Order: sequence, then structure tokens, then C-alpha cells
Amino acid sequence: MLELLKGDKVLWGILALLAIFSFLPIFSSSTNLVYVVGKGTPWGYFFKHFIILAVGFLLMFSIHKIPYDYFKGISILMIPVVILLLIYTLSQGTLISGANASRWIKIPIIGVSFQTSTFASVVLMVYSARYLSKLKTEKLSFKSSFLQFWFPVFIIVLLILPSNLSTAILLFSMVLMLAYLACYPIKYLVSVIIFGLISLFIFIVVAKTFPEIFPNRIDTWVNRIENFKTGESSDGNYQLSRAKTAIISGKIFGLGAGKSRMKNFLPQSSSDFIYAIIVEEFGLVGGIALILLYLLLLYRIVVISYKANSSFGKLTVIGLGIPIITQAFVNIGVALEVLPVTGQNLPMISSGGTSAWVTCIAMGIILSVSSNVKSNYDLRVENNNPLKVLSEIP
Repeated sequence: MLELLKGDKVLWGILALLAIFSFLPIFSSSTNLVYVVGKGTPWGYFFKHFIILAVGFLLMFSIHKIPYDYFKGISILMIPVVILLLIYTLSQGTLISGANASRWIKIPIIGVSFQTSTFASVVLMVYSARYLSKLKTEKLSFKSSFLQFWFPVFIIVLLILPSNLSTAILLFSMVLMLAYLACYPIKYLVSVIIFGLISLFIFIVVAKTFPEIFPNRIDTWVNRIENFKTGESSDGNYQLSRAKTAIISGKIFGLGAGKSRMKNFLPQSSSDFIYAIIVEEFGLVGGIALILLYLLLLYRIVVISYKANSSFGKLTVIGLGIPIITQAFVNIGVALEVLPVTGQNLPMISSGGTSAWVTCIAMGIILSVSSNVKSNYDLRVENNNPLKVLSEIP
């Protein structure tokens, strides 16, 4: 079995641990949906989560067998597809509490909701890594890079922005980080940031002037930030107060698996606030252990990026891996009231189909890079330098 799994074995182990552990809080918090909302059974949600992760790991296994260079061409082909999907998603006009929340499209054949912004993030990061990897060999002008690179970035980010501010900001920040690591000229990056702020300002003005286009979206952003700063009562602070109660109840070693009391009072106990349930049931020890596991995942991502044999491989690993770690700590920060409520899931832990699948796709590409890493010994053999190889063998 281990011979079939190529790439970084430690990364495989971390992902397996996260997936196995996720069944405990998912099964426990599913009672909220069963007894409070009145949908399904706990075992039904358990098996649904099992199927989602099984499909996710099958995707990861299949993708990690593909040479990672192939994803250069795939990303170019998928950019227009992603833009069309985002336009279609935004045109649905879905409302939650009177605010625009067009984030999902329904797949009619299997009846699963698909969050297009998460898939768009993976495609855009691979596309960015492909373009930025050329900076090592080509001298690019700002005009050409803006049309070929930044224009698609702004289109995708602006299509995500109306319904999901946190994802849009996270995605744009990750692209900027990747450009900086690729040694994209700082003066050009400053121009891009200014252009981005101007675009955001124009969007806010348009949304406030024509509220029927994006109902209550700006008000929702402002209220979340103000309520976070002032601590006034709101739905978001209702969840935060219950999350803090859950975390305090956990103490050092927790109440035990499945014994959470606050899961029935947290509306998003199986997704956005699942970390609070984990700390309540497994205590400070469990909460810190999970954070250390994500830090170990970050360490392996950095190691794989360092060992990658090409600029595209290095940038792809960073571009796909760092957003997953950032998303994890944003979710944890929200539960600890360090950050305002955003709606980011805990990767490989929270319930939800497309989020887990896209994370597995991203990890599959990272594993593809790691499986193609060659040692310095192998590279010297390929360079037909046998005398140097023999001289360095201990």
C-alpha cells in the first residue's frame, strides 16, 4: 500500500490523521442538525462525511500520479471555465438574511452543492505559479504582465467579492505573496495594490448606490466589523459567545468525545465553529494538538517547496499550501474571537463536500510535486558527471 503512495509520506500521514480525527467532532456536532434543525440522523451525517472524504482521497490519489508540469496547461484552460462558473453563481441572486450569498451552484445529477470560489482559488494559484515561474528566465513589462496575469486575477477576485469578502481578500493576498516570493518588482506590486484598493472602493460605492444589485452586502461587512470591535449583540456575537462558552467548558482535558453541550446552541457547530466543539470535547490539550498538526503540515509544505526541482513546482506548493494553513488559522481565530466572523471552514475537519474535495485536489498537486523531487545524487547522474558523483560517495 505504501508503495502506491508516492511523494512525501509524512504529508500523507498528516492528512490521514486529520481525516480520521474529523469523524469524532462531525458525528458529535451532527446532533445539532438532527435535533435542532430536524434533518437526517447522526449516522447519516457520519456516512455522508465518510463518502466525501473517500471521494476526496480518491481524487488526491489520482491527481498525485499526474506529473505536475501538466497542470500548467490545465490551469490555462480552466481560467475561462472558472470565470463562467463564477458569473453563473453570482447571477443566481441567493439571499441569506437578506444579504447576497451566491456562493454555491447545485449539481443536478448528484444533488450536491458546489462552492465555485474554492475551486477558482486552486485554479488561480496554479495559473499564478505558472506565470510567475517565467520571471526567472524572461524579463516582463508591467503592461504585458497586467494583461496576461493581473487582469484574470482581478476578474476572478471581483467575481468572488460580492458574496464572500474573506475568500476574496485571502485569495488576493495569496497571489500578492506568491508574486513577492517570485521576485516580481516591488514598484509594480505597489501599483497592483493601489489598483486593487481603488477597485474595492468603486465596488463599495456602486453597491451603496444601487443596493438592489448586491442586497445588504456592504452592511453585513460593516456590521460584522463593528460588532467585533464593540461586542454588541448580533447573530455573529451570539455564535461567538456560545463558542467561548464551549472553549471555557473544555478546560484542560475536555468533556470527552461526543459530550459537548454547546453543539446544540451553535448554528454552525459542524463547520465554521467546529474548533470550539473540539476544544470543548478534547480540552486545551486537543486544541493545541490540532494547531501543532497544522503547523507540522506547514513545515512539510515548506520542505517540499524547498526540495522542488523547478520554480513552477516551488511556487505551486507555496501557492496551494499556504492558503490552506491560513484558512485553518482564520477559522481557529474566529472561534477564539481573535478575528471577526468570516465563514471559513477548518480544512479536512469541517463538514462540507466541495471544501474537502478542493483541499484534497490541492494536496494531490502538492504530492505530485513531492513525488517528482529528485535527490542531488540523481540529478548529478542525469547530468552525466559520474566522476563527481563517485568522489562524493562516502
